[in-house]
Amino acid sequence: MQAMPKSKSSLTDLFRIATPAAVLALTAVTPSLHAEEDMTKPEIKVEKKKDADGREAVYMYIDGVKVHETDTTKQPLPPVVSPGKMLGAPPSDAVVLFDGSAESFGANWTDTKGGPSKWKVADGAMESVRRAGYVQSKKKFGSCQFHIEWASPSKVQGSGQGRGNSGVFLMGTYEIQVLDSYQNETYADGQAGALYGRSKPLVNASRKPGEWQSYDIIFHRPLFDKEGKVTRRATFTVLHNGVLIQDHTVLSGGTGWRGPHAASDYQAHPDKMPISMQDHGNPVRFRNIWVRPLED
Repeated sequence: MQAMPKSKSSLTDLFRIATPAAVLALTAVTPSLHAEEDMTKPEIKVEKKKDADGREAVYMYIDGVKVHETDTTKQPLPPVVSPGKMLGAPPSDAVVLFDGSAESFGANWTDTKGGPSKWKVADGAMESVRRAGYVQSKKKFGSCQFHIEWASPSKVQGSGQGRGNSGVFLMGTYEIQVLDSYQNETYADGQAGALYGRSKPLVNASRKPGEWQSYDIIFHRPLFDKEGKVTRRATFTVLHNGVLIQDHTVLSGGTGWRGPHAASDYQAHPDKMPISMQDHGNPVRFRNIWVRPLED
């Protein structure tokens, strides 16, 4: 990680190592790193009525809606979303930010000043280029479900934070560390899957250097009042190669670099901002990037 600037192959190969997004429903609440449980009590009403056969039945209403209500004007059915044909493929309502083609890269990504990026596109992946700077999405997002696949260089060079280092920044601000963490010692809150400087991953689920890896992320953005004070902190659920590594983790503050032993604090920002990936001087590759915006 370094200071954040201000401001093809076949589809079969592309989706080979992706993870089931459905697993992201896991949001168990555990100690202080995790979000406080919403203890707001629903309005529950219970009635006893006779059914059509004259038998007494119990009817429960939760916030005014009958349990197992079949009248869709009272309990609308959820919208239908078609899942991808292969694990990791974007579902029908996803915003595809990179499909492996140069056309997709040019249409969806810029440098941090809004100009053409100098990152490379080859063999279905985009690759960071030393001193080319960050790339950022043209579209802006807030809370979202996010999928990305990445690979550190096959040839191991450097150690610690100098080995296969990059990062995924949701809202261009909150970093999920990308690092070759396979048999590579470094500080815990800087490993692959860490919320950089804030929360170490629950486990190290890294593949070997050069192998494709995946992140599936559920992110809920922070909320701020009119004075810029945080009224709700951001939360992350992250699966690394299908393994849960951040479990509805509350982000205690920002993830920006403030020296060897300090991270930035929250600063108020717009509701939607670009997603960005870091150039840390290592040729890290990315592919199969898609987003599903979520309601706050």
